[in-house]
Amino acid sequence: MGMKRPQLTLAAPALFAAFVFAAGSQAYARPHWKFAAPLPKAIGEIYGTSVGGKIYVLGGLDNRPGVVRPTGYNWEYDPATDKWTAKKPMPRPAHHIMIAAWHKKIYVFGGFVRPKGLVAWQPINNSWVYDPAANSWKALAPMPTPRGAGEAVALGNEIYVLGGANSNKPGDPGAPIRLGSTDQLVLGTVEAYDPLTNKWQGRTPMPTPRNHFLAAAVGGKIYAVDGRIGTCFVTKSDVIDLVEGYDPKTNRWAFVSRDRIRRGDVVGAAHDGLIYLAGGEFQDWARKMTLWAVETFDPATGVWRTLPHMQIARHGFAAAFVGNQFHVMGGGFQSDGMPRVVVVTATHEVLDLGK
Repeated sequence: MGMKRPQLTLAAPALFAAFVFAAGSQAYARPHWKFAAPLPKAIGEIYGTSVGGKIYVLGGLDNRPGVVRPTGYNWEYDPATDKWTAKKPMPRPAHHIMIAAWHKKIYVFGGFVRPKGLVAWQPINNSWVYDPAANSWKALAPMPTPRGAGEAVALGNEIYVLGGANSNKPGDPGAPIRLGSTDQLVLGTVEAYDPLTNKWQGRTPMPTPRNHFLAAAVGGKIYAVDGRIGTCFVTKSDVIDLVEGYDPKTNRWAFVSRDRIRRGDVVGAAHDGLIYLAGGEFQDWARKMTLWAVETFDPATGVWRTLPHMQIARHGFAAAFVGNQFHVMGGGFQSDGMPRVVVVTATHEVLDLGK
């Protein structure tokens, strides 16, 4: 007598369909990239932050052969309408600026300008605050140290400006730095600005001077991640994978971790207790490349995780969070330093974390 074959009940296909639907929903809920409205213009060396549910992108460098000038753009993006609006431009256009949002306003520090008659980067110490509600700019007390290509981070009632680079000319740190020159200093300098008193104070310098890095505040501390050492020019520098943390309560720095990728010109933001890092660039004698990798770092656990990479590799771009969406905009899709080649994009990608 043969073995009786099991009968398929109607419950089985229903359960299978429910499993497929759940799996599909779960897969769709995972972080994934999508395109949004591009910037008004293809540009690099821009910086982003969010205020009041909108994104602001500032700065920019027109790096066309024979031009090399800062643009001073100020663009507002509204995720609700997927549209960009030009706002009042920077009072003194500069590139490689340092920005931070604090109490619904945007603070902009330093950067480089082009001196008259020279193709060079000149570090400045100007400080400004932009009020999105009034679409107005106001000058603030200048930074004690002129510099560009550093980072600014708001934490508590202060804004910390970290690192960067300036001139190595004795007695004149704001002197022009000719393109390709190594006569410059990479800084570990940390200066704290108090928006309530409009005053600056020096803080303990970073153990590892760097520029073109990422800094973010998580859990009451500031973390400096990756970056360039040597010079601020990618063709005459090296990159690191070092993560160092600063505790404002003790005014002390300490080693924290190492990134899994060595890179400079990395961009990102803090969100929900994690530091998000994206893109960047790397050069050696054999390679000149831009990265599309995206990672998170959890300072509380020391754990690094990989997220889906950007659709377009880029560096020198702007990034900001609105809700659970991570926006990346503009930048260069190939590493810089190639004569007579400009490789910037206006593309705008959004990583939906699916939470």
